[in-house]
Amino acid sequence: MVGVATGLLGDLMMYVLVSVEHLAYGHRAASFEHAVEQASDTRRVVALAVAGLVGGVAWYLWRRLTSSEHSDVDDAIWRGNGDVSFRRSLGSGLISELVIGLGASMGRENAPKLMGGAAASTLADWSGLSPAQRRLLIACGAGAGLAAVYNVPLGGALFTAELLLGSITLSVILPALACSTVATATAWVYLPRHATYVGVPDFHFTGTLMTWALLAGPVLGVVSVGWVRLVGFVSHHRARGRFALVAPLLAFSAVGVMGIGYPQLFGNGKDMAHDAFVGVGTIGVLVALSALKPIATALCLSSGASGGLFTPTMSMGAVLGGSLGVAWSLAWPGSPEGAFALVGAAAMIGASMQAPLAALVIMLELTHSGFAVAVPMVAATVEATALARYLDGYSIYSARLAPEPAATGGLVGGGAT
Repeated sequence: MVGVATGLLGDLMMYVLVSVEHLAYGHRAASFEHAVEQASDTRRVVALAVAGLVGGVAWYLWRRLTSSEHSDVDDAIWRGNGDVSFRRSLGSGLISELVIGLGASMGRENAPKLMGGAAASTLADWSGLSPAQRRLLIACGAGAGLAAVYNVPLGGALFTAELLLGSITLSVILPALACSTVATATAWVYLPRHATYVGVPDFHFTGTLMTWALLAGPVLGVVSVGWVRLVGFVSHHRARGRFALVAPLLAFSAVGVMGIGYPQLFGNGKDMAHDAFVGVGTIGVLVALSALKPIATALCLSSGASGGLFTPTMSMGAVLGGSLGVAWSLAWPGSPEGAFALVGAAAMIGASMQAPLAALVIMLELTHSGFAVAVPMVAATVEATALARYLDGYSIYSARLAPEPAATGGLVGGGAT
């Protein structure tokens, strides 16, 4: 039941997202990035200003109206009693998809993940589950939300087990697999069945790629630590009170201005990552995007906006890996830019989520490619994740958790790694 509900709710969220994209930029057959590129500079800035104005007011009023309700899935699993408000989650999710469709630099997966957890919480109330069973079911629903909208049933199950519950045991992985599979199949009612990233070449293993992966892994690990710390900082210092009414307008408008020169910054970064995977883009553009995408996403988060981080993080790894790979190929050619981007994306998301196995499987499912370069991908991801865990240990999800009161009355940063 949770799988079916999550798949249908995921379809709803994606329908809202795509409809807003069509309305704002005329995006239909072409990619969202292409539609944004064809829009005038004024239209880009105005679209994001509207997103900030509408989103800021809507979030402010909705949060006040539902102030006694909870809609943080991660907190409900890791620190709470498994209570997630369906009403608050639905409103927050719809607003999130609206502003992302207008171009806000955040991930689209947060709303389906949230709705999967909210559906599970509602069904847990109906069936009278124990607190432990509630948390398990909510985690399965949240992972199934990601699986449904990205067509990654195995990755969604591992996301549930490795990241949300921290346990890959039979009692966890079986319901997670069942829920993610049912949700993914149900979502085919509206969403396509093919890979999210189509046309990615079948890259081949080479000595230059393997050597680069071993050297780039620690670099990507350090970058991921910096990114996670930035996420934590802006999350804990985000706009509050009445300033949250205007903060999204200011932040989103700033992203719109940045997008005049780099329209790839609009949206969650899916097309930006795809360009890197298929070898589109000069080293100058790749370097600029690897620096600007985290700034654009951090600006959106700092305004108090609600959105995901999976695809923005993956796209950062893709363009960073592509730029480092192009530079490396000047000294030792032999592998295309896309192969380096694929390895960089896997390592960046694995280290930033602190879930290397889930990251690797999701990358393979997203592209239906990369099996021949699995060894370099694993090597870079293991190194990056191990170094990130040694230096910090937080993930892009745990870093966003609000601090909880300590036994002494102070505040501590909570969250699982």
